[in-house]
Amino acid sequence: MLTSLGFVLLLGLVLGTLATRLRLPSLVGMLLAGILLGPCVLNLLSPSLLGISADLRQLALVIILTRAGLSLDVDDLRRAGRPAILMCFLPATFEVLGMVVLAPRLLGVSTLDAAIMGAVVGAVSPAVIVPRMLKLMEEGYGTAKGIPQMVLAGASVDDVFVIVLFTSFTGMAQGGSFSPAALAGVPVSIVLGAAFGLLIGFVLARFFAKFHMRDSIKVVILLGLAFLLVALEDVIPVPFSGLLAVLGAGLGLRRWRLVVAQRLTAKFGKLWVGAEIMLFVLVGAEVDLGYAAAAGLAAVATVLGVLCFRALGVLLCVAGSKLTRSERLFTVLAYLPKATVQAAIGGVPLAMGLACGQIVLTVAVIAILVTAPLGAFAIDFSYKKLLSKGT
Repeated sequence: MLTSLGFVLLLGLVLGTLATRLRLPSLVGMLLAGILLGPCVLNLLSPSLLGISADLRQLALVIILTRAGLSLDVDDLRRAGRPAILMCFLPATFEVLGMVVLAPRLLGVSTLDAAIMGAVVGAVSPAVIVPRMLKLMEEGYGTAKGIPQMVLAGASVDDVFVIVLFTSFTGMAQGGSFSPAALAGVPVSIVLGAAFGLLIGFVLARFFAKFHMRDSIKVVILLGLAFLLVALEDVIPVPFSGLLAVLGAGLGLRRWRLVVAQRLTAKFGKLWVGAEIMLFVLVGAEVDLGYAAAAGLAAVATVLGVLCFRALGVLLCVAGSKLTRSERLFTVLAYLPKATVQAAIGGVPLAMGLACGQIVLTVAVIAILVTAPLGAFAIDFSYKKLLSKGT
């Protein structure tokens, strides 16, 4: 495993840097490193590392969401208003509907299989979007209207909504029935996760105010609590979003102890350097090129087609807002990338023995290969042109 980790970190760093030199997002190089190291090409990663790949990817996601919470200002988010709430579920809903419309015609699957496929590809990737929105906030682009804050919050919440849909649809495919109670649990999960996270942030703010310690120790405490919050999701019997609780804890600490949050943001930024490499190289290692090649142009056309439905959903979210046309275009582009959720659940229908398992996995792989580089590239090279700088 140590040898594999060495390959992951070094090749990921080298190819990520090379991609940056070629004016491409670094994650393109990191994904390529994972594909090269993975079972499809060189097969240099040990089974023991691949066995805990999902846990390592989740660890990296916890780090970036904690950093996001420490950087997110509630007042800025409140300024975004109604569009910020709609971004949490409306674009994903449109994408699922788009898959139900297009996939039976292009891929020959049933309506239910198309719904499962839509739930897999419907979530955007916080791991791609969050660091870029944090960069925009640091540079002051779009912050006057809360654009990066709105996209950041929406990307963090829509995963919860999509995964609940995925669970309901796969339950139906296994012979169960659609559960309205599961859908009703979405707002409960969001509210409980955010509220408990804010409570943890408040307690930490009081604790850090009373007990003085090094910032490195505070990072360890916050990171340990974040891991426990994610684990709590699988333990308690009520709907609860662990990742939203992690975001809320950072947000609460910023709200009630700003000076500490600002210092810890810098610390988590340094942690993200290594975590980002680990995350995207391991996502790349999950990619099966054989599946992607077998699906061909029909799967690519399906992915691009449902992105148009997602774009329509985003435009409806910002309709009637004060955003200019260029700012609305940026919001559409920022909501394109997919990676982490697709890598995490793309293979689940196949593992469950569903007839649609292989084609769902194929479309998930293509969604990663197409949208992660495309979305990252679109954000990186458009924000200075489409957004205004100033607070």
